[in-house]
Amino acid sequence: MSIRWSKWKKLRYSAGRGICSDKCIRGVAAVFFLGASLLLIPNALGQRTQLKPGWNKFSPQDDVNLGKRAAADAEKQLPLCNAPRVDAYLTQLGTRLAQKLPTGGVQYPFEFHCVNDKAINAFALPGGYVFVNRGAIEASDNEAQLAGVMAHELSHVALRHGTNQATKAMVAETGLGIFGAVFGDSAGGALLTTLGNFTAGGVLLRYSRTAESQADVMGTQVLYDAGYDPRALAQFFEKLEADSKGKNPPEFFSDHPNPEHRVGRVDEEVEKLGGPPANARRDSAEFESIKREVLALPVVKKPTPGAPGAAASPAPPSHNFAEFRANSYSLKYPDNWKKYPDSDGAGVSFAPEGGVVGDGTGHSALAYGLIVGVSQAKGNPGDESALSSATNQVIQDLQKSNPSMKITRQGEHVRLNGQPGLSAYLRNVSPAGGQETDWLVTVLRPDALVYFVCVAPQSAYDNYDKTFSSILDSLRFAH
Repeated sequence: MSIRWSKWKKLRYSAGRGICSDKCIRGVAAVFFLGASLLLIPNALGQRTQLKPGWNKFSPQDDVNLGKRAAADAEKQLPLCNAPRVDAYLTQLGTRLAQKLPTGGVQYPFEFHCVNDKAINAFALPGGYVFVNRGAIEASDNEAQLAGVMAHELSHVALRHGTNQATKAMVAETGLGIFGAVFGDSAGGALLTTLGNFTAGGVLLRYSRTAESQADVMGTQVLYDAGYDPRALAQFFEKLEADSKGKNPPEFFSDHPNPEHRVGRVDEEVEKLGGPPANARRDSAEFESIKREVLALPVVKKPTPGAPGAAASPAPPSHNFAEFRANSYSLKYPDNWKKYPDSDGAGVSFAPEGGVVGDGTGHSALAYGLIVGVSQAKGNPGDESALSSATNQVIQDLQKSNPSMKITRQGEHVRLNGQPGLSAYLRNVSPAGGQETDWLVTVLRPDALVYFVCVAPQSAYDNYDKTFSSILDSLRFAH
């Protein structure tokens, strides 16, 4: 199901360049190994927000190994710009910013790539592998705004948000040995083996709103320390919000959950830093030249999911079932399917080998399988009105991330483990090609709404319907 990583479900649903000669370009485009360099103005250092990486089962070297392998696969899947001057410029600008990044002494092999995608977006894989869409360059009014986007992404690297999120997903299954059983003794390598190369980007890039806010704050600090106007990041966000009124939000906001008061928090950090530095850098002739070159690049048509050469359909669901236990429920699923826990531990997805596919934009999407999610809701489990209201809210939330999603059948009463529930059918664009059927079933518990989304292409749904029913029949709630 092409549901983007969000607070609901995440399997998508849910990672100053100068103009120079060819010889210079080859040198600048090489991999840069950079350490932390804190060149901070003393009074600004005392006032700035102090940030540090969260608890992490992975080592910094795991970050590098994971990022390197995922980046190599991303380069094969994404339409790169193949513009040496643009890549050299991004590398020069990114290097200048990374030199001001507080990495705690860790040296990351930063790399910077231009992606020939007009969607306004960028992402950084663990270890410092940064991909910037041409759309982000085209949308930036000046170099400082582009630097703000890149500083934000680099902050995710320094704060190790990707593997921190993966760690949360692992500990969510306490007692099930997920670190050893799913991720293996070599956590980084086994994670990619389990998820399939760049598909791992779905796990490594699904940040929480708290992580996004931290990246905003550190990105503002990096801009300041690099001599740029630190207000540029907030100005870029304001520009995107203004340009998207009445339209679908930019891809950047879909992939980067929008914290509350985002612009205000950046402005607050600018005040803590003492305002923009004297003679703050905002633009450059290099940026304007590179932007013109990017605008002149031919537009690469995104590959159509399910087109010739796409991955074959998954193997049929096994008739043998494995058991999954969460804190508030348990269920059984085909033993030839894999489980993908949410980073917050509240939900989980199950999919067959080949059920998670690329959508042609570098994202991972669930085309076949089941999503279990938890949504905040209060009410008596027997209150039909409360159940209906909470279910409608889940549908609205899913549609925000999936503008093509339509309701085809709604409001049928069902029972799961003896509990009253609601069933609805939706239609969406499938990442495997054509349309998909999404069967949504919801149950209101005393503390939350638990929902299940069964996903398969319309052409194959009948082959999965019995399996989905068997999974839901096996559901048992903890009392």
